[in-house]
Amino acid sequence: MNIIDNAGVLAISTRLQRLAEQLRKDGLLIYKDHGIDFEPKWFPVIYVLHNKGILSVVEIAMEIGYTHPSTITLLKELEKQKMIRSGKDKTDERKRLIQLTEKGKELVGKMGPVWNLMVKTITEITNTKNNLMRALDEVEAALRKKGFAERALEEKASGTKKKKA
Repeated sequence: MNIIDNAGVLAISTRLQRLAEQLRKDGLLIYKDHGIDFEPKWFPVIYVLHNKGILSVVEIAMEIGYTHPSTITLLKELEKQKMIRSGKDKTDERKRLIQLTEKGKELVGKMGPVWNLMVKTITEITNTKNNLMRALDEVEAALRKKGFAERALEEKASGTKKKKA
């Protein structure tokens, strides 16, 4: 165990980032092993468009839970790779609509079996006594009700009240 592991919940963000990086790195190896040139960071956009069809930039950002600027960055990369295309909404000229290109659709077709393999493998890894996916669902639900910063500020305020009393 290293010092970060010993820091407990104080280092949860660091540990989740470390886990995400490991999964992305291994995901890249799995894609390469199957002859697929694909960056795991593109997955959420490709997956959403595969399942939803045509979406606006804002809708994609909401679906994947990323900020608008982070979503734009991914979209630019995917457009450069010719996996997606965008066009103006006929009813609202300010709105850009995004969809998979033929190249993007072909790529999704190749990735289907790889995704099935990944699901099987990750399910095996996370299917522990303290199932990671269920725990993530619970934590994300709690944060939707009240965020980390809001909770910390409330805790600080209640601590200040106790000291004054």
